[in-house]
Amino acid sequence: MDSATGKTDNLMKQILSDAADAIRRADAIFISAGAGMGVDSGLPDFRGNEGFWRAYPLLRGENLSFQDLANPSWFSDDPHRAWGFYGHRFNLYKSAVPHQGFHILRKWSDSKAIESFVFTSNVDGHFQKLGFSADSVYECHGSINHLQCNECCVNDIWPLEQLDLEIDRGRLLANGELPSCAHCGEVARPNILMFGDGYWLPKRSGAQSVLFEKWKRANAGTRIVTIEIGAGKDVPTARYASESMPGRLIRINPRDSDGTQKTISIPLGALEALTEIDSLLSIS
Repeated sequence: MDSATGKTDNLMKQILSDAADAIRRADAIFISAGAGMGVDSGLPDFRGNEGFWRAYPLLRGENLSFQDLANPSWFSDDPHRAWGFYGHRFNLYKSAVPHQGFHILRKWSDSKAIESFVFTSNVDGHFQKLGFSADSVYECHGSINHLQCNECCVNDIWPLEQLDLEIDRGRLLANGELPSCAHCGEVARPNILMFGDGYWLPKRSGAQSVLFEKWKRANAGTRIVTIEIGAGKDVPTARYASESMPGRLIRINPRDSDGTQKTISIPLGALEALTEIDSLLSIS
């Protein structure tokens, strides 16, 4: 074995052991998740234009980036393109099976007397899909599984159970009858906070925020460990939430795992890191 490789392996073993020990000692777990959490479920990581264009090469020719399409103006200017983009994502998230790492987090949460809380910038609803209580999840950017009126005719948000649209995956264009507002008949849009968005209705996420603050107050003074997974620096909302919490922070991210002195930095993907930590907890 190369001496440098051996030192690296030993360092990683110690880091994972420290993470397992922090989880073992904790009274409660706070989970903070970004886009990297879904990669092991087969969901694309659109960090940077190149990643987006690899998934949708025809859009390179139109010079349309993820940020360009994740803009509410499309629902007024070209609603079939808007629903091609968000409809494809809805179908993708709906059909994806959350990876084993979600089950591991759920198992750790169930082992604690205090119910865990989840803060996520993801809009896919996968934590609820795996049985985390809806009252214990704060989706700070909203949910693709809920709709609102594009014209904000009323402050109303309703569930989206299924989507009957034919979608050209290459160009992200939708064909068929688009979702509409039951109150005024105008086009409906996902209840997601988009780029440059002045029309997002924050009522649902605001109610989740209140539950989050209530959970923090109720558990002040207890030993809380924060497990942050796949939260990058480009949209650092989930990282800010993690860093606001007391106690140890376990930051799992293959590219951006750095942090303060209280941070246990694990430069691995979500599933690999959670599996390795779980194996250490299982033999303790």
